[in-house]
Amino acid sequence: MTQITLVQGDITEQQVDVVVNAANSSLLGGGGVDGAIHRKGGPEILADCRRLRASHYGKGLPTGQAVATTAGRLPARWVVHTVGPVYAEGDYRRRAELLTSCYRESLRVAAELGARTVAFPAISAGIFGWPMEDAARIALTTVLEVGAELEEIRFVLFGAEAYEVFERVWRRIERDQD
Repeated sequence: MTQITLVQGDITEQQVDVVVNAANSSLLGGGGVDGAIHRKGGPEILADCRRLRASHYGKGLPTGQAVATTAGRLPARWVVHTVGPVYAEGDYRRRAELLTSCYRESLRVAAELGARTVAFPAISAGIFGWPMEDAARIALTTVLEVGAELEEIRFVLFGAEAYEVFERVWRRIERDQD
């Protein structure tokens, strides 16, 4: 059975097979998690992303999809980049499906790579404005459904508030499973 763990910390310091990047569609770096991964991982990640842009993703990586690159100088083996949706109440159902797809597709790519351990950020819960509690519910329920082939799925949450929300939602999910 897959172990799901929650940690408060820096995703760029996680010693796992795969670090998931909450990327922007350009794949060329940005702010938040994306910028931190590119900065700490070094130019090898950007070089891989540029190759992907030149070959398969000339218009960028579509929202909800995932693709892998080297992890460069990170203590992981690979980075799986996924583009989360921007939150909007008016189109909630479609956007929630896209957020679910980010987790599913990231896990699919990780499994294809042979990964056993994966670290996720709270996709779309930062600058993309997704409410943290709903982001946690979607993330945790999706990895429970999909992640059975992995040893560990770790959520690396930046800040006490994000950690506390994920922990509260995780306790509720565990309670509902009993």
